[in-house]
Amino acid sequence: MKAFAYTDIGKVRDMNQDNYYISKEEDDIKLYIVADGMGGYKGGEVASSLAIEATKNYICNNYNDTKKEKECILELIRSAIEYANMVVYEKSKETEDLSGMGTTIDVCLIQSNKVFIGHVGDSRVYRQRNEFFRKLTTDHSYVEQLVKEGNITREEAYTHPKKNMLTKALGCTAFVEPDVFVKGFLKGDILLMCTDGLTNMLRDNEISDILKQNPSEACEKLINTANELGGYDNVTAVIIL
Repeated sequence: MKAFAYTDIGKVRDMNQDNYYISKEEDDIKLYIVADGMGGYKGGEVASSLAIEATKNYICNNYNDTKKEKECILELIRSAIEYANMVVYEKSKETEDLSGMGTTIDVCLIQSNKVFIGHVGDSRVYRQRNEFFRKLTTDHSYVEQLVKEGNITREEAYTHPKKNMLTKALGCTAFVEPDVFVKGFLKGDILLMCTDGLTNMLRDNEISDILKQNPSEACEKLINTANELGGYDNVTAVIIL
């Protein structure tokens, strides 16, 4: 299993508040995390960094004692994200400059032919399987609610003025309920984890086209393309083969 990652500040922001973690090839635990922070001067950067470190440590410290069964692995991921939420929330209460900070988070833990996913916010996990490119996560956003309710179309969501308004984020409240679920991850599949700095600039079909051309070099190409189109936000991509 191979993983590639790339993050960039973009063309407009003065700080990169995205963070990521990828396991090394030789690691026993195949763990990958992406977070997009928000909030004030340095607040977003602190939130995303804290969230990733807390989630990683919780999973790595408890993995060996966890039964390798579906519900047990999902509960491990859920508990890790809830723990990270507490860490970020408590830190925001301790320091005035960090008040109100928060972050998105996506966690992928791969075991045999399955990927166990934890998700909060509007960063995303996609799977490319042959010609089929599918978004596995559901955005926790105001615009996603409007689409679900039939008030706007998926196409209108791309340009909606409130498309960056989240309905759920990690660290903003004392408790968060992450989405946790499992999907197949078969030989030949490609996983993409990314922040909205990518998906706000490129449509899904454009991302898929770049991903299929050369997966091992696609991280940098995706981010360069997002920057060429404006680079209005920090942008991060993690690809797992």
